[in-house]
Amino acid sequence: MNLIIDVGNTRVKAAVFELNTIKEIFVFKKEEIVFEIEKIIKNFSISATIMSSVSNISEKVVQEISDLLDPIHLNSKTKVPFKNKYKTPETLGVDRIALAAAATKKYPDKNVLIIDAGTCITFDFINNKKEYLGGAISLGLKMRYQALHKFTSKLPLLELTEVAEFIGRDTNTSIHSGIINGVCYEIEGVINQYRSEYGDLTVVLTGGDTYFLAKQLKSGIFAHPNFVLEGLHTVLTYNLTND
Repeated sequence: MNLIIDVGNTRVKAAVFELNTIKEIFVFKKEEIVFEIEKIIKNFSISATIMSSVSNISEKVVQEISDLLDPIHLNSKTKVPFKNKYKTPETLGVDRIALAAAATKKYPDKNVLIIDAGTCITFDFINNKKEYLGGAISLGLKMRYQALHKFTSKLPLLELTEVAEFIGRDTNTSIHSGIINGVCYEIEGVINQYRSEYGDLTVVLTGGDTYFLAKQLKSGIFAHPNFVLEGLHTVLTYNLTND
């Protein structure tokens, strides 16, 4: 079995894969990572590991995990199953590298636009020649709520909720309408841009807000909430078989 470790800004997602299937997913706080990894390896026979981090973790923690598992640490120099044509590959987030790998495996010979709706909303495009071309980075839903509250003197900080109609009838519903409809129109617009340029297009939606946005969007999309984990596993198996 293989272990995937995805370190985010505040939490860690880990997944145990058996062949190409996720057997179990674990979510825990970043400061608990060594303790939780030790628990996982006590309960599963792990043969290979890959670790990805979008935030800084101490060298001490990295060393402790390396002593336990000797993982592959995903970075811009890691071998991947696609051609990276990003102009500054060393600045490309490891989560975006994983998404491109997942798209290459899941939808071979397709033009794929991956939309990762989390803290940020990222758009990543890989063409039918397995070439990663780049994409875009935008504000996520929660960040937009926080920005309206932080950078104004009177607007409240609201929690994400579905909008019943597009016309806001008071301040709260106006904020919800502006943020949620704005994000949906933005995503729909980006999808249309790619479709006009590349014709046949497969669209994948992933990230923490996957299911919320999937219900709001009109475009035909495939929802894959664990696409980053699947992509990391793709990179791991690619490296194991291409040494």
